[in-house]
Amino acid sequence: MIRRTARLAAAVTVAISSIVVVVAGSAGVSQAAATPAPGPITAPVMGWNSWNRFGCNIDESLIRATADALVSTGLRDSGYTYVNIDDCWMASTRDAQGRLRPDPVRFPGGIAALADYVHARGLKLGIYSSAGTATCQGLPASLDHETVDAQTWASWGIDLLKYDNCNNQGRPAVQRYKAMGDALKATGRHIVYSICNWGLDEPWVFGPDVGGSYWRTTGDISDNWGSVTSLLDQQAGLETFARKGFYNDPDMLEVGNGGLTADENVAHFSLWSLLSSPLLLGNDLRSVSASTLAILRNPDVIAVNQDWGGAQGRRVADAGDQEVWAKPMSDGSVAAVLFNRGGAAATVSTSAAVLGLGGSSSYTVRNLWTGSTSTTAGAIAATVPAHGVTMVRVTRAGTLAAPPASGTLQVSDLPWLASSNGWGPAERDRANGEQAAGDGGTLSVGGTTFAKGIGAHADSAVHVYLGRACRTFTAQVGVDGEVGTNGSVRFAVYGDGRLLGYTAVKTGGQAPTRLTVSTGGYLTLELRVTDARTNGIQYDHADWGAPTLVCGTTGAGSFVSDRTWGTATNGWGPAERDASNGEQPAGDGSALTVGGVTYPKGVGAHAASDVTVPLGGACSRFTAVAGLDAEVGTSSTGVTFSVLGDGVTLWTSPTVTAGAPVALDVSVAGRTNLRLVVGSAGSVDYDHADWADARLIC
Repeated sequence: MIRRTARLAAAVTVAISSIVVVVAGSAGVSQAAATPAPGPITAPVMGWNSWNRFGCNIDESLIRATADALVSTGLRDSGYTYVNIDDCWMASTRDAQGRLRPDPVRFPGGIAALADYVHARGLKLGIYSSAGTATCQGLPASLDHETVDAQTWASWGIDLLKYDNCNNQGRPAVQRYKAMGDALKATGRHIVYSICNWGLDEPWVFGPDVGGSYWRTTGDISDNWGSVTSLLDQQAGLETFARKGFYNDPDMLEVGNGGLTADENVAHFSLWSLLSSPLLLGNDLRSVSASTLAILRNPDVIAVNQDWGGAQGRRVADAGDQEVWAKPMSDGSVAAVLFNRGGAAATVSTSAAVLGLGGSSSYTVRNLWTGSTSTTAGAIAATVPAHGVTMVRVTRAGTLAAPPASGTLQVSDLPWLASSNGWGPAERDRANGEQAAGDGGTLSVGGTTFAKGIGAHADSAVHVYLGRACRTFTAQVGVDGEVGTNGSVRFAVYGDGRLLGYTAVKTGGQAPTRLTVSTGGYLTLELRVTDARTNGIQYDHADWGAPTLVCGTTGAGSFVSDRTWGTATNGWGPAERDASNGEQPAGDGSALTVGGVTYPKGVGAHAASDVTVPLGGACSRFTAVAGLDAEVGTSSTGVTFSVLGDGVTLWTSPTVTAGAPVALDVSVAGRTNLRLVVGSAGSVDYDHADWADARLIC
């Protein structure tokens, strides 16, 4: 109970801090009170930032003119709504009360008045500081001033903070960035938090937990092709860490600044859009050309960026200078970029199966830059200019193939729609070995051998057709014993291109991790292995041990977290959708992680918990992985999970302890209401319990 008392005291402190800000009495505060409470953003932010084009040569006239230009050019109506002031806006010293103040020469009217000007045009204002003692340009920054600075910005009406990493005194990144994240939340104003620590200390891991909405994955971009491609390459392998409301950021756009050719500008914008990156313009909008506006306002490409279909864009094929990147869309189509990074025009080819759309007799292909439409039986190709792209959206348009047979099926026994592998072919029922087909030994992970499975080598992908007829997939995954303690990889599973679950880094010698996902309603499954970005790919021999599908139940799938709930009670804070329980406030949890696997979708609970989901008799199966969330380590004494239908207990788990989740597959046919119940097996402290990947077939 001491733990709960401490938590309550912390919550009260936050609430009091928020109240102090609200009653502080300034014009900006009334605006702050009217804004939404802090929480996830709904899509990658779009707007403009001063740094790439102007550096320190900024003043309030430039910011006002840029806001006006966003309106007059139609960019605001295309979605670009943030006007972000980067470094050099502040005076060289704080005021007598220790508060940041604007440079009196550059911003004589003050930031609050500038925010009013921007807001009056239907735009939002962003500002800059650093998690250090000084900014990158040597001006006052916010380390150890987090509370007063956050309150100052909220009182001015600020909508976004870019928080840099200069002069950080060597203090831990998580500590520094969490302090500001907590301070921003405590203001009660919705201030988007942009973490800019240059990709150091894995911000894609800690960023969401400290309040970040997006986080820089790289150093600074420059206005040249080499910089753009270098930053692009650094995104490979980070795709699993983005989820709706939380995004990787490969830095701002250089489109229109003069250092890129016309084709390079189109490629840069297309790829950043596909990556679900924030789209922050960095050019001079007061004199923007018609050709640059045509790129920046392309509604079809912007729609790809703003749509969350279940995964950010990722590289799905790499043939040297010719690459293919793809992103699932929420309507079931896939956006794809055929990319030619070489110095001469080249044909770039792929297929619907590689994009995750196999199983149809025909497809519609729409070019998002020319507007032309064509049909294909599956092959997709284009002649792409040097340093250029062809960007398309591909949709199934034909007759679907027959689904697999009913029963428990081994993936290594099924036909594959497509496969690729980083070192030789992906192998059936043997390890990867060397380059030649069939030269691997017995599949073995951490001393456990498998007669059935897939031997892969990062980067690898195997695509299998499900035909909406399979409800669960499970495998035991890890690095094959043939490489000893070498190798480091991640395993991920996708359904129709949507990320379903992924592992922590697996290294040579570790025991296998059981990876289970719900597959109900998906047409295709993709088993992907990526390099863990630690020590190269030379030893990345990765095994899918006993990869098994349970098939025979057809129907559309839906996540419990996306459906309307009836009653919902929870032992500590609210039951959360697509996040762990966290602490007391709503929305403060992390990505659902149980048994070494992270799931983008599910329900985060805390014993005692009871969530009712109306079914109306329309669903046949409920599947999930039930376990204690990794955020509580081994502290919990254990919980029990129960599934009830119309008051009848359909399934109950044994006591579930840390690191030992259970997979469930329960018939709910004919049931009007589903209840998901979590009970404690001892003390209720630390009973953070996840219904990970909770899915219905209806």
